[in-house]
This record gives sequence, structure tokens and C-alpha cells, in this order.
Amino acid sequence: MKNFRWFVPTLYILFLMAPIYWLLNMSFKTTNEILGGFSLWPQAFTIDSYVEILTNPVWYSGYLNSLTYVVMNTLISVSFALPAAYAFSRYRFLGDKHLFFWLLTNRMAPPAVFALPFLQLYSSMGLFDTPLAVALAHALFNIPLSVWILEGFMSGVPKEIDETAYIDGYSFPRFFVKIFMPLIASGIGVTAFFVFMFSWVELLLAKTLTSVAAKPIAAVMTRTSSTAGYELGLLAAAGVLTIIPGAIVIWFVRNHIAKGFAMGRV
Repeated sequence: MKNFRWFVPTLYILFLMAPIYWLLNMSFKTTNEILGGFSLWPQAFTIDSYVEILTNPVWYSGYLNSLTYVVMNTLISVSFALPAAYAFSRYRFLGDKHLFFWLLTNRMAPPAVFALPFLQLYSSMGLFDTPLAVALAHALFNIPLSVWILEGFMSGVPKEIDETAYIDGYSFPRFFVKIFMPLIASGIGVTAFFVFMFSWVELLLAKTLTSVAAKPIAAVMTRTSSTAGYELGLLAAAGVLTIIPGAIVIWFVRNHIAKGFAMGRV
């Protein structure tokens, strides 16, 4: 019975890791070998696909573009959500619950609804094909989500802490940065994680609002083809490299995520 308890989780983990292993396996093969038959490991090991990605400006600029607008979006979303969530958690005003629900309705709408309005708006403002355009578009969805998550954490902090800080002579900015934010560090970590991941995997708005200069890596991957079809080894290598930023973020905020599931609204 004891061995069975270990067998089921191990089998489940292997099942989850199988697609990742297969992607990694494909990335070290040529397209001809991938199409030629089934093999658990590369018969002719090659890193040509990784060399192509790291030396071709089209590929590595796509990664830099994606990282740029994702980081910008994370900073914008969390920065605007922090004071808004504090207001919802500490004050009661006319229509506060209705406003809070209205914020969440923006997150419920599919990105396709806003693709055309954003395209026309940013084209007229000269923001089309810039990382800022994608970051602002993603912020429309991520700020409501950030406010919702952070408000749950902030409501768990006693209001007496605020009052004590004001009595001790703290200004609001100093109190908020020095005292309050460290108390909700787990909530900020969880929020940044979800904002980062949504922006990193979102494709429709990123492709619609960019053309050449700010084209993200996802758009580059969808356009990688030759006369013989898609270069599968190259796409697999790009997929492996695309997983890395998300894995790094998860590694750094893993403790905050665990606390977030236990304490906040995640």
C-alpha cells in the first residue's frame, strides 16, 4: 500500500512531463528524422536549431520583443493595481461593489473583442508595432485580475496596522512601501506571476498590434516554414526556449504561489 501511494503520483508526474520531454527530444533532431519515424532519443544529435535561433536576428529579436512587453505589462499592471486594491480593501464608497464587479467584467471578455479597436486606436496614435502597445493592451485584462487578487490579500491585513503607522508619523507613501507592501509580498508575487504568464502566452493581441519591429516570438514561430513545410526541429527548439522564462518565474515565486493558494483569492 505504501508503494502504491508513491506509484500513482510518480506516474502522474511522468504523464505531465512526457510532452515536455518529447519537445526537448524533437529539438535535437532534424526535421527529416522527426518525420522519418518514432524514437525515444535523437539518432543523429544536433544543436543546429538552437544555433539558428541564437544567431538569427529574426528569432532572438522576437524573444527580446516578447520579454520587453511582458515585463512592461507586469510593471504597469501591478503598479496601478496596488493603490486601487488598497482603496477597495480599506474604504467604502458609493458603488464600490458595482465598480469592483465592472473591473472584473473586462477580464471576462475575450481578447478578440478588443483587437480591432486597439488596432485602430494605436495606429492613429503612432503606437502600432511597439512593445508599449501590446503591454497596454494586456494591461486592460491584467489590471482587473491584479486588483482582484491583491484586494484579497490586503483585506487580510488588520486596519489597526494602518492606524498605528499614522500615529507613529508615517506618511502614506512611506507606510505603503515600508510596512504594507512587505506584509502582502506573497500577494504581489502571485499577482506578478499570473500577469506575466497571461502576457507571455497571449498571442492574438500580440500578433494583431505588431508587424515587424516588435513582432513577438509566438508570431515568429507561426511564420517559420519552408518549401518542404514547417521546420519541426526549429519549432521544437523555439518551444523549449519559450518555456524557460515561465519556468524561471515559477522558480522565483514558487513560495509566494503556495501561500497565495492558501491565503488569497487564487
